[in-house]
Amino acid sequence: MDNRPIGVFDSGLGGLTAVRELKRVLPQENIIYFGDTGRVPYGGRSPSTILQYAKEDIAFLLSKDVKCVMAACGTVSSILPTSFTDTLPVPFIGVVEAAANAAANATCNRKIGVIGTAATIRSKSYEQHLKHRLPDCQIFARACPMFVPLVENGYLGKGNPITTAIAKEYLIDLSNAEVDTLILGCTHYPLIADIISEVIGSTVTLIDPGKETADAALQILKSQNLLAENNGSASYFVSDSVNSFRSISNRFLEEYAGGEVAQIDLTQAL
Repeated sequence: MDNRPIGVFDSGLGGLTAVRELKRVLPQENIIYFGDTGRVPYGGRSPSTILQYAKEDIAFLLSKDVKCVMAACGTVSSILPTSFTDTLPVPFIGVVEAAANAAANATCNRKIGVIGTAATIRSKSYEQHLKHRLPDCQIFARACPMFVPLVENGYLGKGNPITTAIAKEYLIDLSNAEVDTLILGCTHYPLIADIISEVIGSTVTLIDPGKETADAALQILKSQNLLAENNGSASYFVSDSVNSFRSISNRFLEEYAGGEVAQIDLTQAL
């Protein structure tokens, strides 16, 4: 038994979809979430800048005595090298490997689509994991930079004309390629999964990285005897104003909403 919290971080608030899934599969666990809202988005940054930010985010979580670290950010999970994550004092879980494994298990025709931020797609991290699992698979990747601001500004709901129009432009090549599985390679994207499914077709299996990473966390904590035995709670930290956090977080967390939120200055917190 280990009642220390699970640490989760993202460049913004998209990682709250991973927190929602953690609360679903591990309701007894305490969670500390850090959203680097003062420096969002990471997707258009250089790899060296993303690496620097990620190390600072992880250092903050480690200062809170977490028992594992989850990078609920496709961009960070794509950039962070194992030479760094293997040196952490606690287990590290990233969304890329978990989602790639799920896609490899789900595909029937071995045509897999990947959508994500520009940095995620540029890194080819999903391709590397998928080719390791399925050497003969075909991978069709597309950067979708507009999805994150659309989600954070509330352009949600099946049939939303603006998000639907952009999704059609982004997904046309993947639809023509007849992919049967699509990785939502950013934790914001599950909030528009209904629009994406409507555009690309209901027969295409959508892979939710937050769900897959939460399931992976359950297995890791169980195997290392790190599961908690209490009533879990969540604390939230952001690097910018907390004013809009509650309304936005309710959208991401749905029925699992709740918890205190505080603004922190990373330069002072570390």
